[in-house]
Amino acid sequence: MATLQKITPCLWYDSDAEEAAKFYAGIFPNSKLGAISRYTEAGREFHGKEPGSVLTVEFTLNGQTFTALNGGPIFKFSEAISFQVACDTQAEVDHYWEKLAAGGEYSQCGWLKDKFGLSWQVVPSKMAQWMGDPKVAPKVMEAVFTMQKPDVAKLEAAAKG
Repeated sequence: MATLQKITPCLWYDSDAEEAAKFYAGIFPNSKLGAISRYTEAGREFHGKEPGSVLTVEFTLNGQTFTALNGGPIFKFSEAISFQVACDTQAEVDHYWEKLAAGGEYSQCGWLKDKFGLSWQVVPSKMAQWMGDPKVAPKVMEAVFTMQKPDVAKLEAAAKG
């Protein structure tokens, strides 16, 4: 029996919700678009959107459900919220790093912004384990601060000390 996901992130876009959902679903395995709802005349004096234009898009990325909302230009993404992508190999890091940042921008320490302004952290799967070990964490952090895109081999070497 499938378990209903109790918490679903809702991402606010100006008018790019469907494009964003398609973009993300094309990057992650086990991903798909779901239901699309559309604006109607109801509430037009508040939302100002054309009837028939996309209101929300449900989508799933690697089994995690999201909602994308076309809410207008009122709110923007910031680094205060980001999504972490745990990667087992350097090939995975490279894939997500390049695909997610296409049209966006790279930052430091595995962070990037996609073309919609949403922040992502592409990290080795072992990062939480390393950061939870007080003897290993300082060495790994020192290595992380020298990188934009994570280098799994260098981080593993730093963890071994």
